[in-house]
Amino acid sequence: MIDVAVVGSGPNGLAAAVTMARAGLSVQLFETAGTLGGGMRTAELTVPGFHHDVCASVHPMALASPFFKAFELQRRVELLVPEISYAHPLDGGRAGIAYRSLERTVEGLGADGRMWRTIMEPLVRDIAGVLDFTQNQLLRLPQVPAAAVKYGLRTLLQGTPAWNAGFAHDVAPAMLTGAGAHAIGRLPSLATSGAGLLLGALAHAGGWPVVRGGSQAIAQVMAEDFSSHGGAINLSHRVDSVAQLQAETGARAVICNTTPRALAAMGAGLLPDRYLRKLESFKYGSGVCKVDFALSAPVPWTAAELHQAPTLHLGGSRESIARAENEVLAGRHPENPYVLAVQAGVIDDSRAPAGAHTLWAYTHVPANSSQDCTESIIRAVERHAPGFRDVIIASSTQTAQDVGAYNANYIGGDISSGAVTITQLLKRPVISLDPWRTPVPGLYLGSASTPPGPAVHGMAGWFAARSALKHSFGLPAPDLAFDAAG
Repeated sequence: MIDVAVVGSGPNGLAAAVTMARAGLSVQLFETAGTLGGGMRTAELTVPGFHHDVCASVHPMALASPFFKAFELQRRVELLVPEISYAHPLDGGRAGIAYRSLERTVEGLGADGRMWRTIMEPLVRDIAGVLDFTQNQLLRLPQVPAAAVKYGLRTLLQGTPAWNAGFAHDVAPAMLTGAGAHAIGRLPSLATSGAGLLLGALAHAGGWPVVRGGSQAIAQVMAEDFSSHGGAINLSHRVDSVAQLQAETGARAVICNTTPRALAAMGAGLLPDRYLRKLESFKYGSGVCKVDFALSAPVPWTAAELHQAPTLHLGGSRESIARAENEVLAGRHPENPYVLAVQAGVIDDSRAPAGAHTLWAYTHVPANSSQDCTESIIRAVERHAPGFRDVIIASSTQTAQDVGAYNANYIGGDISSGAVTITQLLKRPVISLDPWRTPVPGLYLGSASTPPGPAVHGMAGWFAARSALKHSFGLPAPDLAFDAAG
């Protein structure tokens, strides 16, 4: 018999498991797949010797997440922070470069540098307050109201058709839109604007790091910490019923790192009808088609700075990206899509044999799409790197349907585990000051379908665990520091 059962081993599931185990409780973690990690897995997807991150690869929140700060992730894995957080190639061999240095970025943007500073500098300066506001339930009063106001005003401006106000050229607006498109939503909108501004501020406040060896390293150190505090891991173990899991384990608390749809199915017979209707009304977003490439040489970018950028946003001008993203929301595959690409090998030489490289890229597609977008992604890269096709050794493609089949939380290929809209940031999946706690005593939801939403930050699982500690066990949140692991 145990105290806690955690379902799912993604960043949030592992965060919940670590927190509960460190509180001195007996905890078991259940994972359907044969490997840990969820969105933090690394594998040889193309040919032996080439290591690809299956999903998340670059981790702005690894340095910024309050959970990872408390867990002291930076002492447990090697985070490689590039000088260039992200880059945005444009036609004519031009490129917008978001350096870790705000000053260098401002200088590179010429006439629009002043506007970039106006937008970013207050957010970078008050990044702790911005994170307090964005990495919590939005109904909660912010601890630093001034930072929340600065962030909110900039979100309003960049989330409306007035988003070009103050800009003279196309590079800086394209850079903002490329970052905002990570949210996979309508452009412009408040949700995509907010996501882009947070990512943009983090690019200068700490950078966008890559984990040496791959994202699996984060899952590994979390699992090691969990095991060292008495936790037990059950792989290849599917949980279909909360009631059955409780009967088999005697768990006083169950924390699910699942979608609302899965929780509704697992909680059948336990959850009240009104709450079930809220879970079932939760909306999922567009999907992604992802392609991993094994390369015989670096990508032959035309713009020299792109060779040092792990993360690149392809898709052209702000208007072009907005048009492509809005086509996806209308159920179409755009002819000139937005493409997010990662070449981790420019900073991590462990990803491929000497002289060789990896590149992964995804584009947004309608939910449940079965279309293979490999060719359109190659064309998007070739537009700024002529000869890219010639250095491809092998590739591996996951359509949106494949992505959904790989991870049950990615319904229809939605890697955000729920559409990122203002409505669903407030109602994720319910409007509550404690949305991680369900009406069933001892049952909690701690996935990316709860606040603060998607990204590798562990926050949703941490919040769910802290709610469980308070309401099911009457215990305080434990110390997560690395020294406490001993």
